[in-house]
Amino acid sequence: MVKIESECISRKRCFLYTILLFILAGIFEIGGGYLLWLWLREGRELIFAFSGAIILFLYGIVPTFQPSYFHRIYATYGGIFVVMSLLWGWIFDKIPPDTYDLIGALIILIGVSIIYYWPREDDNK
Repeated sequence: MVKIESECISRKRCFLYTILLFILAGIFEIGGGYLLWLWLREGRELIFAFSGAIILFLYGIVPTFQPSYFHRIYATYGGIFVVMSLLWGWIFDKIPPDTYDLIGALIILIGVSIIYYWPREDDNK
């Protein structure tokens, strides 16, 4: 198995680094998609489409800085994006998450934490 070289100095710094990258990618992915949504669904100007496309392009670059394997990174991004989408709707569309949204988000966060951060033997080889 190929070893992933991490530039993280400590577990705590590595955790903070990866969380910040997940959040940045989430902002780019949801923000870019939202701008395209506004252009297509709400008839906003073409600049919304171009801005959305550029931001989505940047979203594609951010995961390459994560110190793990592609499948784990994208599985975790999926869960983080679910939670961030609920927050986005609350902040920008003024629709607060309901109890079931919150329960689902908590379950998802537990799941992606296990997928991404649980120590594995092959990570130390």
